[in-house]
Amino acid sequence: MDAIVVDRLRVVRGGREVLPGLSLRVPRRAVVGLLGPSGCGKSTLMRSIVGVQRTHGGTVDVLGLPAGTRALRDRVGYVTQSPSVYVDLTVAENLAYFAAVTGVPRGRVHEEVDRVLELVDLTGHRSARVSRLSGGQFSRVSLGAALVGTPELLVLDEPTVGLDPVLRRDLWNLFHRLAEGGATLLVSSHVMDEAVRCDRLLLMHEGRLVADDPLPALLERTGATDAEGAFLRLVEPAGTGVAP
Repeated sequence: MDAIVVDRLRVVRGGREVLPGLSLRVPRRAVVGLLGPSGCGKSTLMRSIVGVQRTHGGTVDVLGLPAGTRALRDRVGYVTQSPSVYVDLTVAENLAYFAAVTGVPRGRVHEEVDRVLELVDLTGHRSARVSRLSGGQFSRVSLGAALVGTPELLVLDEPTVGLDPVLRRDLWNLFHRLAEGGATLLVSSHVMDEAVRCDRLLLMHEGRLVADDPLPALLERTGATDAEGAFLRLVEPAGTGVAP
C-alpha cells in the first residue's frame, strides 16, 4: 500500500484553480522529492495531504485513511515553510510541548525529547531559547518538532532551502536514515539540484504533475544531463508538459 494516494485533487484559491485535478502516489519507506518552481502548487498539495487545506474535488488518502483524519495526528509529521515552533521557549520545552500534543505518555516525554535532540544534533542547545538560535538551528528545531513520536510519514515543505551546504547534506543524510528505519518522507524544494538526493521525483509545473520517476529514469526519458534540464524539456513548448 502506498503512503499517499492523491486522486484528481482540485483546489481553488482566490478564484484561481491551483490544482486542476492532480493525481499521484507516494511509495512507503522512500525519500520522495516534490520539486518545482515557487508558486506551482507544492505547498497547496502538502497542505491537502496533511488535511489543513480546503479542497474542491478529488480525494487524498494518507496511510490508508482520508487526509486530516484524527487518527493520523500522531502518524504524520509536518514542517511548514513558516516557523512552527515557539521562539520564547527553549528547544527542549518546544519538543516537550509537541510530545504532549502528539500523545507521548508523560513518563516518556523526557526520553523522547532526548531522542529527538540527538537526531537533529541539538543536544548541546537543549536549554537555549529558540529566538537566540541561528537560522540553521531554528530549522532543525522545526524538524525536531515534526519527528516527535516517530511519525510514519513526514511532509517537509522546503526544509533545506536557504541552509548552508554542510547542514543541507546532514539533513538529507538524516532523511535517508529515517526512511531506512521505515518512515516515508515527502520533501519539497524549488532547488532542482536537490533531486540527486531523492529516491523518486515528482516534478510539478502550474499545478500539474509533469514527471514521476527516479532521477536516472527521468534523465534517460528526457535525454537531459540533470534534473533542471529534464524539467525544462518537459515544460517548454516543445515538450509534452505531461508525464506519460
